[in-house]
Amino acid sequence: MRITDTLKHLLPWLALWLAGCALTQSTPRNGLPYDSWYLGFQAPARMEVWLETADIEDTQGKILVGMMQGTVALAYHDNPEGWGDRIPSGKGRDIYNAGLPKRIYVRWQSLVEPKTYRAIIEIPEQARQMMLTKVQSVLRADDYEYQSDLSIGLAPGGWIKVWIKSPASRAVEVLCMRAQIEPKDPRTNGDYAYSFDQLEPETQAYLKTHTIPYDSWKCPGM
Repeated sequence: MRITDTLKHLLPWLALWLAGCALTQSTPRNGLPYDSWYLGFQAPARMEVWLETADIEDTQGKILVGMMQGTVALAYHDNPEGWGDRIPSGKGRDIYNAGLPKRIYVRWQSLVEPKTYRAIIEIPEQARQMMLTKVQSVLRADDYEYQSDLSIGLAPGGWIKVWIKSPASRAVEVLCMRAQIEPKDPRTNGDYAYSFDQLEPETQAYLKTHTIPYDSWKCPGM
């Protein structure tokens, strides 16, 4: 067989191989239109929280354990009541090599009570569809971004709120629920991350003169 004939046979396979390489390079391995989505946590102003763990189950059945731990961000405004009008993405991390979140297990210490809570957060399908949708940035009228940030609010009383947003868009609430009290932390024998004396001075001053505004974070109808 002549060389030209050999090339004729190889060209279709070469074209397919090159197309496959281009697809691999342009499409993230997680099957999403972006390389990663963001998981962030926050608490109301002065209502300090220590996150013990955040475990993720994605839509592909993958389990990601211990994706977050430590202190979470506090709300921008000074008033601990409610969440305010400006909802940030929260303190967190980018989640790579995973599909969109199906459910998230969280366990945290509400340091101002103090109590430990746990919850399995079932992420609504509506929220996942939003995470695949672009919205207009509040910074530039001609800039559109995917709503790939999942922000979780943890409040005293075990109240949880979940928002979807882009890095520069307004947050949209998609879930409100209440966690269960964990009577005793088996890993720490019930000890908390901080004592009252270790809380921020502003938090200590607030708790000495105010009661915790539980009702301001309650879900409607609960």
